[in-house]
Amino acid sequence: MTIVLVGLGVIGGSFGLALKEAGYTSVYGIDTNETTLKKAKKLGIIQEGFTDGEEILPQADLIIFSLYPTLIAQFIQSHPKKFKPNAILTDVTGIKQGIIKEISPLLPDSVDFIFGHPMAGREKRGIDFANQAVFKDANYLLTPTVKNQEKNLVFLEQLVKELGFKKVTRITPHEHDQLIGFTSQLPHAIAVALVNSDINEKTGDFVGDSYRELTRIANINEELWSELFIGNKSNLLEAIDLFETELTKIKVAVAENDTKTLKRLFIHSTERRSQL
Repeated sequence: MTIVLVGLGVIGGSFGLALKEAGYTSVYGIDTNETTLKKAKKLGIIQEGFTDGEEILPQADLIIFSLYPTLIAQFIQSHPKKFKPNAILTDVTGIKQGIIKEISPLLPDSVDFIFGHPMAGREKRGIDFANQAVFKDANYLLTPTVKNQEKNLVFLEQLVKELGFKKVTRITPHEHDQLIGFTSQLPHAIAVALVNSDINEKTGDFVGDSYRELTRIANINEELWSELFIGNKSNLLEAIDLFETELTKIKVAVAENDTKTLKRLFIHSTERRSQL
């Protein structure tokens, strides 16, 4: 099987390392950065690298897009007839409804694009921070469409488990974006707001585990996450509204010295967290 990684940043590079560890040897890379391609080859992540897909795409049985959402459509449009018949294509982007609507009309009928999302990111960017360990026991989401073939879905589920993922879940694109708006995008928004609300120059001298853990993801890729936030606007705004409602309950209870309400809120959160 010939596998092509389109985009060799931190996630694309991590896929390459995981594929290598799993015994896949015919892995190639496409990236516009020649330095990145040289690093990937030196590290054994890819067998060979290319700055465009003209030569290698017609040979690819599986193509994994590790690009920003808006770049996937651009790539497909620039290579409309280069895909191998019956090739499987997949992505790793954090939003689905918008890109499925944008990409699906561009695809030839001879390929099967299965939209996916590894729930395993890193705050750093670039191939230097690639690490297959981030996939260990992580969750993987697939958002099948009516065009996907069952045999290809099963193949991809088995493959990602070989790469270290523990659980693969199939959900609708709508459900995916709704859940991700809450479980991923909202925490990033909270972390950014928390760090940016700091008015004390000596905060660093008082940082403990709680602040450190809450703000880890405030070290954020501004290009990517701006796309993700805007691309999932309605779901993220709904999640922010729900969060603001709960934060207001705490704010009011503190202002009114309402210990009873605070305890009730704390007990409820403890119970819900333990269920997760």
